[in-house]
Amino acid sequence: MPTVAYTRGGAEYTPVYLMKIDEQKCIGCGRCFKVCGRDVMSLHGLTEDGQVVAPGTDEWDEVEDEIVKKVMALTGADNCIGCGACARVCPSECQTHAALS
Repeated sequence: MPTVAYTRGGAEYTPVYLMKIDEQKCIGCGRCFKVCGRDVMSLHGLTEDGQVVAPGTDEWDEVEDEIVKKVMALTGADNCIGCGACARVCPSECQTHAALS
């Protein structure tokens, strides 16, 4: 049975949680990051080899010249409340959401 939540007005809905971000589709625009106040995702670098690297790490320093684009990465999945705001603003439809059962 899926998790059930309620709006302020008492309407029932099923939260759909962010499960994955497809780094190949993500354009790194940051719109999802801007609408999410829960620290669910952050901007990372994507290397030529498809490696997703967090900024400010030793790993970043080692591969910084190989980064071909910036993408959003799911970094705080447990913080997601399933509101779907990120999906509504994403122009590249790179996110996968699902209800919990």
